Amino acid sequence: MMNSIKEDIKRSFDSGNMITRLIIVNIAVFMFLALFNAFLPSVYTSFSNWIYIPSSPIKLLTRPWTILTHMFAHIGMWHMAFNMLILYWFGRIVGDLLNDRRVLPLYLLGGFAGAVAYFLVTNFAGVTGGNAHGASAAVLCIVAAAAWTSPNYTVRLLFLGDVKIKWIAAAVIFVNVLATQGNINTGGAWGHLGGLAFGAYYVWQLRKGSDITEPMQDTINWIADKYNGIPKKEKTSLKVTHVAAKKSSIKKQRTSTNPTGLQKQVDVILDKIKVNGYDSLTDEEKEILFTASKK
Repeated sequence: MMNSIKEDIKRSFDSGNMITRLIIVNIAVFMFLALFNAFLPSVYTSFSNWIYIPSSPIKLLTRPWTILTHMFAHIGMWHMAFNMLILYWFGRIVGDLLNDRRVLPLYLLGGFAGAVAYFLVTNFAGVTGGNAHGASAAVLCIVAAAAWTSPNYTVRLLFLGDVKIKWIAAAVIFVNVLATQGNINTGGAWGHLGGLAFGAYYVWQLRKGSDITEPMQDTINWIADKYNGIPKKEKTSLKVTHVAAKKSSIKKQRTSTNPTGLQKQVDVILDKIKVNGYDSLTDEEKEILFTASKK
């Protein structure tokens, strides 16, 4: 039975999109930490200091990897489950609208932005610090990216019915702003707002024609190629000539290879999404958006 479960998980990880992979990794880390804490609680207390991100600058200098590890570390079942549900719902929207390859960079950079916000308020704004953990800032970055890309995109919520995601994002922002004035997890609330702010900033920059996740995308692709043993593509001196094509094909090629023309089309499509939602797009508009996301 265990081998069957292992094969199912491996198959889901290999064939799934980035959201599926992130959820699998988060659940696997949660199960490991939960078992560790259950059977070796005294050892776990010391171990957690090396995976949670500290607010102390000195400790952070000696544990720089916690900038990454903290955003995969959950100890509470409901904390983990809630984050993964939100990641699943909004991650699919981001993957559809902005392309799946942008999901992981957004997750990581959103978590980093949350960590920076947490570090700043606990060291310079008098907020009580300690050790922070969890994927909330990374997940809320995904929420903000979805809401700023297509604010009128509608999801169906239990007991509430159809709700536009802009109202969900607004509610999340409101709750966390209130939490910054409380005495419980104040630093965490600022971290959540850091993740939300980065998601909104990312979409704002993307609409201006700048994809600030590209360096991380290139790094992730390089690591993936090294892991899979894919050799680096080398330039070739081979000259390729093309035969004449039909006018319609030539027109389509010119449109797709002209950065200015393509960007104008994307801007119009994004404005349409903002007003009417993603479902209002035609198949041709969806194809243009998908083509642009791969450039």
